[in-house]
Amino acid sequence: MTDPLLFNPRTYDPAHFDPETRRLLRATVDWFEDRGKRRLIEDYRSRAWLGEFLDFAAKERLFATFLTPAAAAEHEDQRWDTARIAALNEIFGFYGLDYWYAWQVTILGLGPVWQSDNAAARSRAAELLSRGEVFAFALSERAHGADIYSTDMLLEPDGDGGFLASGSKYYIGNGNAAGLVSVFGRRTDVEGPDGYVFFAADSRHPAYHLVKNVVDSSKYVSEFRLAGYPVGPDDVLHTGRAAFDAALNTVNVGKFNLCTASIGICEHAMYEAVTHAHNRVLYGRPVTAFPHVRRELADAYVRLVGMKLFSDRAVDYFRSAGPDDRRYLLFNPMTKMKVTTEGEKVIDLMWDVIAAKGFEKDTYFAQAAVEIRSLPKLEGTVHVNLALILKFLHNHLLAPAGYDPVPARLDAADDAFLFRQGPARGLGSIRFHDWRPAFDAYADVPNVARFREQADALCDFVRTAAPGEEQSRDLDLLLSVGQLFALVVHAQLILEQARATDLDTDVLDELFSVLVRDFSAHAVELHGKESATQEQQDWAIGAVRRPVTDADRSARVWERVAALSGTYEMAP
Repeated sequence: MTDPLLFNPRTYDPAHFDPETRRLLRATVDWFEDRGKRRLIEDYRSRAWLGEFLDFAAKERLFATFLTPAAAAEHEDQRWDTARIAALNEIFGFYGLDYWYAWQVTILGLGPVWQSDNAAARSRAAELLSRGEVFAFALSERAHGADIYSTDMLLEPDGDGGFLASGSKYYIGNGNAAGLVSVFGRRTDVEGPDGYVFFAADSRHPAYHLVKNVVDSSKYVSEFRLAGYPVGPDDVLHTGRAAFDAALNTVNVGKFNLCTASIGICEHAMYEAVTHAHNRVLYGRPVTAFPHVRRELADAYVRLVGMKLFSDRAVDYFRSAGPDDRRYLLFNPMTKMKVTTEGEKVIDLMWDVIAAKGFEKDTYFAQAAVEIRSLPKLEGTVHVNLALILKFLHNHLLAPAGYDPVPARLDAADDAFLFRQGPARGLGSIRFHDWRPAFDAYADVPNVARFREQADALCDFVRTAAPGEEQSRDLDLLLSVGQLFALVVHAQLILEQARATDLDTDVLDELFSVLVRDFSAHAVELHGKESATQEQQDWAIGAVRRPVTDADRSARVWERVAALSGTYEMAP
């Protein structure tokens, strides 16, 4: 039996895409399957550079087809299509995060270029993509992290209309091989934001000095130095405030990819974990006969389904975004923060079941358990993204606006707005559609109704017990509120996608039993915060709910999980 909710290379046929997209996705799966599990694991363990994979991608023009916007395209199959990019993220995550990382930092490196009006730089980027080159995004520095207000990459005017750039960058993926590195710096002759510059550099230039790979991995996460690197007019991508906006808007595009990579990791690990547990006998019984094992694997399964539903629906909001619809700016940090932390929970639940097996060197799970940790920590920490999510709390919960329903977006269209997002400000003015109808559609599902009680309670909290001026400086307390809000947003998009896909009601009810427990746990956490007022403490205890239990429903969901045993094993 093949579970239609999970990616399975044996049966994968992305028929909802156009023929060339479908061919490339299937060709990518076949390349990994032909390479085989032993080779894939050995490459991971030996920290081998991804040269053969990049040769395959170049031969198939994979990156060029998926990452060239229509405005720079040479043929009709080239476009920036978030739906198919998400599909490829999932495949890369399924086979190894190292492959995804080289692709991900190429996306980041292209962000400032595709947002630029510099025709020469855009043409150069399109040519490099067509040759199979990778790209890099040089924002962070060792002393400042990603604090772009404090960059020490300095551009000194050379007297001929150009600059000489000097300084170092740290934690820069693909910095060893990128044909174009988008570098953020500031002019020495201009003070303040007007001095910011984004420029294009070449990692092969003599003034570009590669220092080292700062991680022990096939991912080449570089430190590099520029020493008098010449920057001419054709190299300047953005100046002034536009450079600052390009940095933030690039991250808006790039960090969305973390959610589907996390999904791919969890799917591969789940096939291994369920197959192992279901065929392992302890004390004369299969491991999966024990009730706690069934609960943990079922919880992992429904959490993974929730990750997929939320991420698939978020794609629609990305693709339908525009100057008057910026709802994606909430759903984006949600995919980065909430979906990736759910991925950690999924792996942990399975690891508790398979225990020592999860360390074995011939399993995919061993690398999944390591790599799943990185995704919540990339493109801003969980805390940074929770703080961003909080900016939308009031408008989302209490001040809905009228929008036409956003359709499912699997059409072969170019998502051009992502490269003309405009100034990265005004988040507090963004409005959202009413979240309640998504819940109303499933009011007869017991745990959806139970969670709705908690969501309504959160609205009451915002109206009557929200943190005051002094508490608003207590980020520790605010982050607990953010976790509660994130659960409501997570649940909303899950329900929207469940309706669009006619999700099995048993799976949805079991998933929401988990979300009810999660909400209760975060409410208890808020209750224990040092600065929580008595009113907030009382509210928190009042928001705790017990999920609606149903042994028959749980048994039916468990049958779906058990059916995964033996469904997929990667070719040796």
